[in-house]
Amino acid sequence: MLKELFLEPPRLTLGVAESLTGGRVQARIAAVSGASEFFRGGITAYTLTQKQRHLGVDPTMAAAVNGVSAEVARQMARGACALFGTDLGVATTGYAEAAPALGVFAPCAYWAICHRLSDNSTIDREGFMELPGRRRVDVQEAVAALLCEELAAHLSAWRIATRH
Repeated sequence: MLKELFLEPPRLTLGVAESLTGGRVQARIAAVSGASEFFRGGITAYTLTQKQRHLGVDPTMAAAVNGVSAEVARQMARGACALFGTDLGVATTGYAEAAPALGVFAPCAYWAICHRLSDNSTIDREGFMELPGRRRVDVQEAVAALLCEELAAHLSAWRIATRH
């Protein structure tokens, strides 16, 4: 279904920026038969320096939140659009494990979708999820799965809205 949502006219392209999920979103997208028709590439930027260098994340803002917030995810998604020259960018950032020293007591994640429209405006969507009691890899898999579901839901809704 994801492939069809990208290839229906007008055709759309996708770039991915990941931190928390460490490439799992890219792997899910690349597993789709025919992904090369819409998937342009992805980056795993795990550190603040790499998020700033490759995705244009504001370093001062990101440092204040240890690279984990809705705004960081949004900037990463926009950066993926710019880096790969795509219509859509998606991003994940968060904590795969609790980090009590940072005030994080359960694994959590922010995700974002940036959809650049033909008039140069954007539709930005983001979300947050907590996954208490989940193991590191389970957190990463759950976040990747949710982001792919949210991407499909966004594209479906956008396609319906643009037909009217």
